[in-house]
Amino acid sequence: MVTDTEGYVHIIEYLTEHLSLFENSADATSNGKTVMAVIENELSEQIISVCSQNEALSFNQRNTVIREVDSIVYDLQEILSGVVNNNVTPEQNMFIKEFALLIKNLFDTEIHTHLLA
Repeated sequence: MVTDTEGYVHIIEYLTEHLSLFENSADATSNGKTVMAVIENELSEQIISVCSQNEALSFNQRNTVIREVDSIVYDLQEILSGVVNNNVTPEQNMFIKEFALLIKNLFDTEIHTHLLA
């Protein structure tokens, strides 16, 4: 659905272009949340929003969205494997929020283009 699109490739490229945000942050002071916890939280919020905004999605379509998000989280764990357990910095937090919104927009586009068309 989403992970096999050109848009997803571009979003992952965007992340890799900004990997420097995640370097040398092992001693970052923050609110105690890890990079992975923030990723999971932000993606969860955006996907809840996607599903609530698209009430016409069937149970199976919603499950497909959830499986896709699981795949995205796995990809992010692979890309950020060295820092997922580090405390998140404010800059990383802002980037992750933006990244999660890009993922939501990709889902919105795919849903309206292919699932509800």
